[in-house]
Amino acid sequence: MLIQPTEKQLKFLDWEFGIFFHFGIRTFNPGHVDWDGVDMPVSSFNPTELDCSQWIKAIKKAGAKYAVMTTKHHDGFALWPSKYTKYSVAYSDWKDGKGDVVKEYVEACRREGIAVGLYYSPAQWGKTAVTFDKEEEYDDYFINQISELLSNYGKIDYLWFDGCGSAGHKYDQKRIIGVIRKLQPDIIIFGMWDPDTFWVGNEDGYAPLNNTGIIETEILGEKKTMFMPYECDCRIRGHWFYDRDEYSLKSVDELIGMYEMSVGRGANLLLNIGPDERGLLPETDIARLMQLKAEIDKRYSYPLPFEKAVKESENTYSIEYSYSTLNDKFKDTDFIPNVKSVIIKEDISKGVACRRFKLWAHIPSRPTPSSRKICIYYGETIGKKKIIPIPAIRAPKFTLEILESEGECRIDEICAYNW
Repeated sequence: MLIQPTEKQLKFLDWEFGIFFHFGIRTFNPGHVDWDGVDMPVSSFNPTELDCSQWIKAIKKAGAKYAVMTTKHHDGFALWPSKYTKYSVAYSDWKDGKGDVVKEYVEACRREGIAVGLYYSPAQWGKTAVTFDKEEEYDDYFINQISELLSNYGKIDYLWFDGCGSAGHKYDQKRIIGVIRKLQPDIIIFGMWDPDTFWVGNEDGYAPLNNTGIIETEILGEKKTMFMPYECDCRIRGHWFYDRDEYSLKSVDELIGMYEMSVGRGANLLLNIGPDERGLLPETDIARLMQLKAEIDKRYSYPLPFEKAVKESENTYSIEYSYSTLNDKFKDTDFIPNVKSVIIKEDISKGVACRRFKLWAHIPSRPTPSSRKICIYYGETIGKKKIIPIPAIRAPKFTLEILESEGECRIDEICAYNW
């Protein structure tokens, strides 16, 4: 029996591409690493040119649909004036302690129509950290800060929990999740305890080739098998927070590969950019984002003029080249452009059904076009979106053959591209 996604999960997968912002006191203290035990003075936080609108306008132009910002990382520094710590923007020199990065970020997202995501690390280190010695006391602190974030900034679309460093503490999961779901009933939660989305298992931007969307995990203390969309978080440079080494900036080739092996494997891509000490996205990183957007558009915005997918039998779908686009004198397969990739989209509203499939290209042969075919791809799952790069081939027809499925495999779309 197929396991069906929730409406929240389908909404999340429709976002496809988001941007992660690692920003905080670490931005102003280069050389620090997680859990190094070296304190960073609150006075060091001072983004004199902070402009969250610059961040969000840039990522919207790059095609991102959602954003996630670190409101409190493992160091414990809060980017909003939390009442429950003295390690926050309220105790910094920035804006004389009257600033609120979370407020500026949320408002910028709303102005541009970008879904609002907030990252929160439950664990923390340093001399200002609340200790794990008293579990109930620590949970109170956690709930108080989360309640501020989910009560004071309007509707929040996405809450991103980082489980790193929490192994030494037993959280009251049901209590914490109960507060979150009460404050924001429509929120999508990443990662911990009662998730709607899940970590893919690496920080390099790659989803597994065959992605059924089904995982076995523990939900509020109970083991369950359920549908769970993957998110592929990764970095545009070598580090999560602002990386002063521009040589670590990833190439367009690497980034498009990450896109094709995340979004193109039925998952979401969450690409991190660290705003710099000014509080701005580095110009080089914005330029690279625009180059990635241009490459995605070049490859996948303009499908070749094949007719809409037709269901030929219970297990086969096909697309054929629309000869009406050719001049009457040249209705010949020699004038069909090469195909370099095919995108297949499965209707997953009832679950990911396909378990094995083949993609066939029909070779143009005289006197009867489409009379021969060769298998150009064999796969297992299709899912929300399957991007299949192939060696360039001229073919007037492609056939998708479903070899095995769990229930009915329903195909929404098949498109061919030449880039």
